[in-house]
Amino acid sequence: MNKNSKIYIAGHRGLVGSAILKNLQEKGYHNFVYRTHDELELTNQKAVADFFEKEKPEYVFLAAAKVGGIVANNSYRAEFIYSNLEIQNNVIHQSYLHKVKKLLFLGSTCIYPKNSPQPMKEEYLLTSPLEYTNEPYAIAKIAGIKMCESYNLQYGTNFISVMPTNLYGINDNFDLETSHVLPALLRKMYEAKIDNKEKVEIWGSGSPRREFLWSEDMADACVFIMENRDFKDTIGSDALALANEIRNTHINIGTGVDISIKELAFLIKNIVGFKGELYFNTDRPDGTLLKRTDSSKLNNMGWKHKVELKEGIIKMYNWYIGKK
Repeated sequence: MNKNSKIYIAGHRGLVGSAILKNLQEKGYHNFVYRTHDELELTNQKAVADFFEKEKPEYVFLAAAKVGGIVANNSYRAEFIYSNLEIQNNVIHQSYLHKVKKLLFLGSTCIYPKNSPQPMKEEYLLTSPLEYTNEPYAIAKIAGIKMCESYNLQYGTNFISVMPTNLYGINDNFDLETSHVLPALLRKMYEAKIDNKEKVEIWGSGSPRREFLWSEDMADACVFIMENRDFKDTIGSDALALANEIRNTHINIGTGVDISIKELAFLIKNIVGFKGELYFNTDRPDGTLLKRTDSSKLNNMGWKHKVELKEGIIKMYNWYIGKK
């Protein structure tokens, strides 16, 4: 990419897309094209085709997706698989038809098996069953990886898939029904503090461990990859690649550091200043117990995260209360 390249960011208002847009702007990129959800429905095949025909972007960041936490994933299973498949299929296929120079597809580390060895390496994909609660979303994202791989191998495109760990940051979703655990905990603690509540309920035992990545670090990794790496750089030299079976070309993005949900809850409690008790409701599901990524593939390419968890939560909290 160069500073004049025409760049399309699908999902530019969300947590992921807005962070990528900010990073690009700070680096001097200025030729952007994007549409709000009301302006362009990415599940509409014709609308997406018309958009690409009109705008002809050179580079695409596919950050648009239907996302949510454990409640949303388990409750809206059909919507999560259907909508995400439609979005991916339309944007990736039109990028091929309109000769996009490079596309970055963003997935999630929920693609890995429920009982995956830890930390999770790219080659652990499709080695055993997925976590049931987010299986439809995970299958959609796996399809996106395979679609990018397949178009690259058959058509010679330059589509790269990245799998960020759990993200948090500016423009996060704080809706208690559809949000992920970190923003949900932050909102609960803040509202309990304001309302002088004595107790905050947290789903599950608190024992599952999760890894969290500051959204602006994720964006920096995405732009680094788009600027410096191509699909050919993601192909390993292992036996499968040598046997002409190219798989697992996606790239993990993470910190390599995890924390238990209980530890996270008490960390947020202290940052927010909530003085009440935390109640861990073990009648609610825990989800996958261990989930930490191996980001050595990306680290070896020359990128590493900068913002540690406590610093990031403080930044996010200050932004959140600034909106009130």
